[in-house]
Amino acid sequence: MERVSTRGVSDPELVERARRGDHAAFGTLVDRHRTSVFRAALAALGTPEDADEVAQEAFVAAYRHLQDFREDASFKTWLLSIAWRKALTRRRSVKSLLRRFVQPPEDTEWQVPDAGRTQEQAVLDKELHGHIRREISRLPPKLRDTLLLTSAGEHGYGEIAGMLGIPVGTLKWRVNEARRRLKARLAGMGYGQGLGARR
Repeated sequence: MERVSTRGVSDPELVERARRGDHAAFGTLVDRHRTSVFRAALAALGTPEDADEVAQEAFVAAYRHLQDFREDASFKTWLLSIAWRKALTRRRSVKSLLRRFVQPPEDTEWQVPDAGRTQEQAVLDKELHGHIRREISRLPPKLRDTLLLTSAGEHGYGEIAGMLGIPVGTLKWRVNEARRRLKARLAGMGYGQGLGARR
């Protein structure tokens, strides 16, 4: 059977080809959305190993349930929703929870850079980073998850709202409320507006 090029083909067309048994078409969908799915899982789980496993599970599930995709949303949003649900299921396990709070989430806006820091500043930064991680973990899950997803920088508000099944306005409120609470708690510990040295 002659292979048909999938280059430049839209997601809906690739989905249709995949439904007809074109494995290359689904492979293109995987390549196209691999990073977004991984980052969504990473935002929920905090460890690359868990995120990679969940991403693989999400693609397998999407392939098996391709006939169920009704195109109410984009394929990417549908796929991210699958990945997010699987990530939340994984996160509920005791082992995953322990790993999540021992190893900090990566690639978030709360990551403290260490380039050009003195040894004293590096210690202060590590202390601040630890406080931030703990305070993020103490936020209610709905606030924490929206904060981590938006901080990852991979997904727009529309996509995240679709993943979580909430209106964009609700998402924006949750993100703002999470940031407000986080800043208030850090201010209560003596960290200033810039989250720098303590007063």
